[in-house]
Amino acid sequence: MQHFLQCGRFGYSLGKSSTAATPSTLVMGILNVTPDSFSDGGRFQALEFAISRAEEMAADGADMIDIGGESTRPGSAPVSVEEELRRVMPALYALRGLGKALSVDTLKPEVMREAVIAGADMINDVNAFRAPGAIEAVRDSDCGLCVMHMVATPATMQREAHYVDVVAEVIAFLAERIAALSAAGIARNRLCIDPGFGFGKTVAHNIALLQNIGRIERELGLPVLAGLSRKSTIGAITGRPVEQRLAGSLAGALAAVAQGASLVRVHDVAETVDALKVWHQAGPLNF
Repeated sequence: MQHFLQCGRFGYSLGKSSTAATPSTLVMGILNVTPDSFSDGGRFQALEFAISRAEEMAADGADMIDIGGESTRPGSAPVSVEEELRRVMPALYALRGLGKALSVDTLKPEVMREAVIAGADMINDVNAFRAPGAIEAVRDSDCGLCVMHMVATPATMQREAHYVDVVAEVIAFLAERIAALSAAGIARNRLCIDPGFGFGKTVAHNIALLQNIGRIERELGLPVLAGLSRKSTIGAITGRPVEQRLAGSLAGALAAVAQGASLVRVHDVAETVDALKVWHQAGPLNF
């Protein structure tokens, strides 16, 4: 399925088309300006290190940089609006001239509002724009919106991982959020969806969602973003600690794209870009 995604200053044609030789996949590089994110927390808190890391990911082929100022790892505690703004806004302003789409990963309407004013090209919300004021904060902009499925909150989500049919329930949740955004006047070409790997899901739930990305895309008619990079499911499958999950993460990204994902959110940009180049050149595979 072919999609067009509007993200502020940038527009992307995604997925399969009759004219393109290969599908188009966007690589979103993760920039955590936090002290406590599960993989690289604390490494890029200082602005000069954040800028250097973003420049490195851009040079490695990232299409987007996703700036996060609050950890959403399982069990994480929220931070104040003021603290999140203090972390995120300097990086957002400093990277405006990078030539890549800038996404801000936040669930706070106040942060969304300030990010939109500063020119963010995407708002990536793990809470699917459910917080009071979230839709209003992004409605009148032209930034892209990533709508993710999550149960409960990051602090409690793994205790709430109970489903009768995880794929059907994730689709139903995302359909309701898409309807709410559309009812507010937000164009569908600004939306992409994320099934929320690791957010209130067991390993079995994550595998079921990965196997059904194509169904999620078809039923909702929107591009799917997959974020599996270095997550605990990769560790559970491979038996590797977080710092040794590169190979598993690359396999997860390729499996997601094979199943129909149009965007992948990753820590290891250069390796993912190279893997996707080879995979796309080889043509469609049946995993």
